[in-house]
Amino acid sequence: MSHPIGDPTGGSIPILLTTRAGWPQTRARLAPAARAFAAATGFDGAPGAHLLAPDVKGGLAAVLFGVDAADGGRANPFLPGKLAGLLPPGRYRFEGEGVDAHAAALGYLLSAYRFGRYRKPRAAAVTLELPRGPARARIEAIAAAVTFGRDLINTPTNDLGPDALEKAATALARKHGARTNAVRGADLLKRNFPLVHAVGKGASEAPRILDVKWGAKGPKVTLVGKGVCFDTGGLDLKPSAAMLLMKKDMGGAATALAAASMIMQAELPVRLRIILPIVENSVSAASFRPGDVYPSRAGLTVEIGNTDAEGRLILADALALADADEPDLLFDFATLTGAARVALGPDLPALFCGDDALAAEIAAAGAAAADPVWRLPLWAPYDGQIESKVADLNNVAGGPFAGAIVAALFLQRFVRKSRGNWAHFDVYNWNQRAMPARPEGGDIQAARLVFELLQRRVGGLAPRGKRAK
Repeated sequence: MSHPIGDPTGGSIPILLTTRAGWPQTRARLAPAARAFAAATGFDGAPGAHLLAPDVKGGLAAVLFGVDAADGGRANPFLPGKLAGLLPPGRYRFEGEGVDAHAAALGYLLSAYRFGRYRKPRAAAVTLELPRGPARARIEAIAAAVTFGRDLINTPTNDLGPDALEKAATALARKHGARTNAVRGADLLKRNFPLVHAVGKGASEAPRILDVKWGAKGPKVTLVGKGVCFDTGGLDLKPSAAMLLMKKDMGGAATALAAASMIMQAELPVRLRIILPIVENSVSAASFRPGDVYPSRAGLTVEIGNTDAEGRLILADALALADADEPDLLFDFATLTGAARVALGPDLPALFCGDDALAAEIAAAGAAAADPVWRLPLWAPYDGQIESKVADLNNVAGGPFAGAIVAALFLQRFVRKSRGNWAHFDVYNWNQRAMPARPEGGDIQAARLVFELLQRRVGGLAPRGKRAK
């Protein structure tokens, strides 16, 4: 992390968080010089406003920052993240009436992220002080996991193809004592992953499926992430403008890994499994074609209506593998459809879940973690749109409408035993512009939500203790 957290020293500069309504009380706490300066500048605690308040010697006495009222309809707990890049070098601490200093610190850390692989890193100039304890450990784990996932998404495919993505995931697994198994290339056919093989066989780096297992006790939690390291569209080639961000098409895998990092770092008492189908959808003489028909791990045959709908194909085999184990929770994450972005925009991932109680639990966890999703229906009448005349189903619908729903219905065909415990997240994982806690570029959506949900489910249980080898 470029902006570390440090232990309290007693000499740090306070960042005073205040609402407009609470500004008179905050102002009364200031020394006369700082109070006079605030009055001269017109600072009034407006959300997002900040002021560097001086002391009598011209030094920095405090930082004033306006936040949303807690009962406001648009309250953003991460708004203090706007301070990233605005603070002079030094040590700081968050203060304020009724302030959640840990939420403010997490917002700051998430905002301070910078992708630095190809630039000389800058020395950290700002340190946030927080007392040690479970709350601090939690936000450090979250920030580190999101940083890891963002770095994966931001890395271009020449440095993060299937080989490199597998190595990154394996390194994370090794760090936490997890077990890994990978099936690559022609072995995918021998081990019954024909759709993963079909999508990736045209690329120079072999397609693969990576299976990671961690933990020996507790509920079974399986996370499946789409790992398309680059998507040209295949023979149904994308136009160049639509290809510019396709390094992020492995964002579902990055989300699954970020969530797994949080879970393993916190040693939550669960039996965690991460399944990543990893491919590059390339153009070559070996590429799969429109009109081809392939078997799937679930036994269903699939006609290829469009090679640019490849994500659902590799997820189909991965979900079939996951479903056979009958997990207590089965979540998949994928940068799957432009239709979800048209419906909900880039900031709000689409959630598909057939169980009302689980969908409500997911929504509540997302609201608590400031990591929201919005449920769209698994509208059964649309299921007929993916019927094929020559196979069991087609990977695309015959028309342009309800693309996100149709894709989710396709995936649902491959979840049989665990359908009541399954949820599909159609994520975007990219910020077109910088916002508090969301710097421009690659991002991780829904991972903090999953961590929050599992903490709520198993938080009362004792930690697992010694890791299973």
